[in-house]
Amino acid sequence: MKVAPVLRAMADPGRYAPILVHTGQHYDAALSDAFFQELDIPAPDVHLGVGSGSHARQTARVLEGFEPVVESHRPDLVLVAGDVNSTVACALASVKLGVPVGHIEAGLRSEDRTMPEEINRVLTDAISDLLFITSLDARTNLVREGVDPATIHFVGNSMIDTLRRFEDKARDRETLREHDLSPRGYALVTLHRPSNVDAAEDLGRVLFLLHELADRMPVAFPMHPR
Repeated sequence: MKVAPVLRAMADPGRYAPILVHTGQHYDAALSDAFFQELDIPAPDVHLGVGSGSHARQTARVLEGFEPVVESHRPDLVLVAGDVNSTVACALASVKLGVPVGHIEAGLRSEDRTMPEEINRVLTDAISDLLFITSLDARTNLVREGVDPATIHFVGNSMIDTLRRFEDKARDRETLREHDLSPRGYALVTLHRPSNVDAAEDLGRVLFLLHELADRMPVAFPMHPR
């Protein structure tokens, strides 16, 4: 979802020749293939197919799989997005081969190092050559961490670009009517973070809150494969 607007902006073959690499970290068709189809993203040029696993195993697989891609194509720039394991792994593989890295959604911070995503953000920003930020507070975070302000570029939020492009299409869906839901009259819940679902005690607290919420309004819960 984050790279879809970027790919559309790079659709000029006279100026750009993007190579789309899909690591396969989100291995379920509902999380991967469906997004490519719904967002009109072209099929990946390279699919690493790393699948699921522990943080170390997944990161290692991406490192091992992405390195030969960089060696083969020698791109002018590698763009990575977000804060998942693939983000930091692709960035690390690239800089070790002397290829510049641009980080989309740089500078976001939760200040919570117990979050795997926070570690990925900090590490990726530290080794990136170009930092594309979505908010001005991200600039503050990066400058505080010693990043050269000249490498920071405020570009807006590509997720908002995607939302605006497909908002009308989403509103035309039959989903609400099929499930007897009224606009603004229900709660939408997604739940998949390991910190929320892997520990029984934490999951129990979340489910208790959802039970309380369900007494006040319908709860729509699209189930994640995890």
